Amino acid sequence: MNKIRTFLVKYPIVAATIVVLATVLMLEGAGQYAIGRWIATIYVVGIIVWTAIGMIRDILRGHFGLDILAVVAMAAATWVGEYIAALIIVLMLSGGEALEDYAASRATKDLDALLKRAPQTAHRLSSDAPNATVTDLPVDEVVAGDLLLIKPAEVVPVDGVLLSAEAVFDESSLTGESLPVTHTAGERILSGALNSEQAVHLRATADAASSQYQQIIALVQEAESAKAPTVRIADRFAVPFTIVSLAIAGIAWWLSGDPVRFAEVLVLATPCPLLIAAPVAFMGGMSASARGGIIVKGGATLEALAKANSIAFDKTGTLSHGEPELIRAITANGTDEDELLRLAASAEQYSSHVLAAGVIDAARARGLALSPGTDAQEIATNGVSATVDGRRVVVGKLAFVQAVDPAAEAVPLEPGQTSVAIAIDGRFAGTLLLADALRDNAPATVDALRKLGLSEIAMLSGDNQQTADALASQAGISTVHGALLPQDKVRLVSEMPGPTIMVGDGVNDAPVLAAADVGIAMGARGATAASESADVVIVRDDISRAARAVEIGKHTYGVALQAIWIGIILSLGLMLIAAFGLIPAVIGALTQELVDLAAILYALRALSGGRSKLPTDAAAASRAQSPAPSRAS
Repeated sequence: MNKIRTFLVKYPIVAATIVVLATVLMLEGAGQYAIGRWIATIYVVGIIVWTAIGMIRDILRGHFGLDILAVVAMAAATWVGEYIAALIIVLMLSGGEALEDYAASRATKDLDALLKRAPQTAHRLSSDAPNATVTDLPVDEVVAGDLLLIKPAEVVPVDGVLLSAEAVFDESSLTGESLPVTHTAGERILSGALNSEQAVHLRATADAASSQYQQIIALVQEAESAKAPTVRIADRFAVPFTIVSLAIAGIAWWLSGDPVRFAEVLVLATPCPLLIAAPVAFMGGMSASARGGIIVKGGATLEALAKANSIAFDKTGTLSHGEPELIRAITANGTDEDELLRLAASAEQYSSHVLAAGVIDAARARGLALSPGTDAQEIATNGVSATVDGRRVVVGKLAFVQAVDPAAEAVPLEPGQTSVAIAIDGRFAGTLLLADALRDNAPATVDALRKLGLSEIAMLSGDNQQTADALASQAGISTVHGALLPQDKVRLVSEMPGPTIMVGDGVNDAPVLAAADVGIAMGARGATAASESADVVIVRDDISRAARAVEIGKHTYGVALQAIWIGIILSLGLMLIAAFGLIPAVIGALTQELVDLAAILYALRALSGGRSKLPTDAAAASRAQSPAPSRAS
């Protein structure tokens, strides 16, 4: 009963129509035909006026929709005395909103699941002592440095560092890894991970807004609020469908000489399949994407993915793992190798680029003690400078270091290698050679994109041309542009045949992600700026998800169009039958409900996202997360 009461309160027109229809039927059963006819007529006329006012407002705003068919059908049925059929049309139209809401809830179940799973409360400990007090507080009030208790079967509320000796987490919602992952003390734990059966302690390293899962939630909320391009799709069919429907009804009236025939045809021409099926399909596509670790910000993005002709990739952290390893240190001007690496790593502590992480990891692996720096400054796309132990250290691209010492020299690179130049106290001190491996499934992903119909695939990299060429060759990409600045990437993407897709990560990719028709951000590493600029965010560290996004876009757009055509073809077929007087108005109005249901059920096929055979990179997905890059890559 409560559900029925909630339904009737939420949809008052449906409730009123049911009451009126039941009243009219009871009056007819009692032989009070005239009273029933007047009640139905007055009610339907009121609905016609209310609908017509909204229709006129839309027309004045330049939007010719499908309401005219509904208005004419109700008016015609009332005029010829088919008031029961007119009431059924009203019930069908008002019930269409409820039907759409139900279908939408089915279509967005995976998006809603992410929202409902978001933790609302955190448990803050007063200290790390055994008798510490626990205070519950809203997750938004947690700040970096707080000591938190994560109870069994609870979702980690913010990013943090594990303090307990060992803990097991389910990270499937973040990485796609289905098996539980064991972490030890000192390892980073991302918000959104599900704790197992043992309570653990965590030191927060970020507030809620800056944490991984909360950023995913923000993206999901943005996706749910984005308007799908269903109005445009419906508009493509609105005028011709209206004209054809009125023409069939008019010809049937003219040939038969019976105005009832006009009403019998139009009750089958109601536009619910056009208005509901497409939105349901797009919401289903967004839900299928979320289930696969892909957040799509609106139906318009799915349509653009479906129609894309070209795609460009960033290199480091996108086609490659973004985890470069030191291959060799080449010293110059008498610099000691360990000192070169130590000072470079000390300066790189103030950079968020993946190359910086590789340099720091290499120094620590050698047991070198890093020193704090002062006057640190990172120049986006170039490098970083800092004063370390009283010495001015400049680390970055060769051109960046040559601005300090023109004598800095390039070193020969083997395929897949990149270099980091270093100057100390204004003098060239040497070069570090690093290599970043191509993702295992990158070649298969590129091949899949070609099979999906993308005519041009390119790599746009800030790295040197030789390194970019080597990695692109391994990936199967022939169009390669290296040594690019962010503005160069924007220009090159604009010159590609559209609609265009750009896949990247890091702050320096934000401009080109925003400039492309569809920007896809590899957001698993917390690349906030890139994620905000992008239309699609991949929350699992897997490049094949870019191809999967295109695949889902094509499937969803196809299902939306097919659902519309199913509704149109069934309606036209039934209208032609009704034109010969074979379908009474009341039966026709009820039959149209089945047409609506058929179109909507077909639209829900978008929930599957299509059957995918794309390669995944499970090893990358389960790899520990690291900061997002910001220097050119």
